[in-house]
Amino acid sequence: MTNAPAGTRANEEDQLRAGSSNTVAQAADSGQQDGTPLEGALWLVRHGFPVFPTDHPGLPHCAGIGQGHNPATCTDRGKHPCVPFTRAFTLDEEQVRRTFGEQMRNVGVAVGGVAGPEETRLLVVDSDRPGAIEDAAGAFGHRHTPTMRVTTAKGHHDYYWSPGSLQLGNGLGALRGKFDGDVRGPRGYVIGPGSVHATGVLYELVDPEQPPVPAPAWLLTALQTPAAPAMPRPAGTPLREGGGALVGLVRAVLNARSGNRNSCLYWAACRAFEHAGKEQLDVRAVASALVDAATHAGLTEAEARQAVASAYRSAGGTR
Repeated sequence: MTNAPAGTRANEEDQLRAGSSNTVAQAADSGQQDGTPLEGALWLVRHGFPVFPTDHPGLPHCAGIGQGHNPATCTDRGKHPCVPFTRAFTLDEEQVRRTFGEQMRNVGVAVGGVAGPEETRLLVVDSDRPGAIEDAAGAFGHRHTPTMRVTTAKGHHDYYWSPGSLQLGNGLGALRGKFDGDVRGPRGYVIGPGSVHATGVLYELVDPEQPPVPAPAWLLTALQTPAAPAMPRPAGTPLREGGGALVGLVRAVLNARSGNRNSCLYWAACRAFEHAGKEQLDVRAVASALVDAATHAGLTEAEARQAVASAYRSAGGTR
């Protein structure tokens, strides 16, 4: 990984010392001596979780990369990867010290790069509010299984091991409508402990001695079960009867590379809805196919649905 030029590092260090925003300054003064991105990254790699750098909200502009992403106008600070995270992650402590000790960066955890015990893979459940996964477990008639947890600005990340034989993406499956949050599978990432949210809140481990536990059966079943349709589909030609021209668009979304997935999905959805209007295809079936492809490619279900809804409006549909 290429280090930033010395002048850039000096400027970034000056930003850190000065406190480039009130929220970051408050985080620095909170007394969390072991809550820096470097400390968090070192803890993660020592426990087998590969890391990579992401944007830090204390920088004057977003340091994230990706086609269609404008660092100068980015408002979702502290989360964008600075490298192609599906391949540019590391478990090397010296590289971690260089990356996070010499420049302001938050810590990303490459979910797909984690090798669990007995050929398991990492699965992270991202709750958008405290108690969200507990409530979801109750909705399915079960109790939440405590596991490795990192608190976030809105809720928490729960780390689980899932069987390597399961093809889990970032889709919610039957959790849709019963869970406030997202899941991160092999093609996803989460922000790790020691990082700073744009609000100044630190991402923190609840219990450093608590490792991930096997994902409960109810959760795995829910993620593999298609969600029930929210309402009957409107009249129109079923996708299978007139959607041959859409196969290429779905394939493009499936094959989109990291950093280009959201823009590719938006483009494909715009073209798909234009075609659906001409052929009188079922727009719900079109949207569902695109969202499924996007979550399989690595976007979260919430991200995919937002992009598809935006494309639908651009194509002349109503919300």
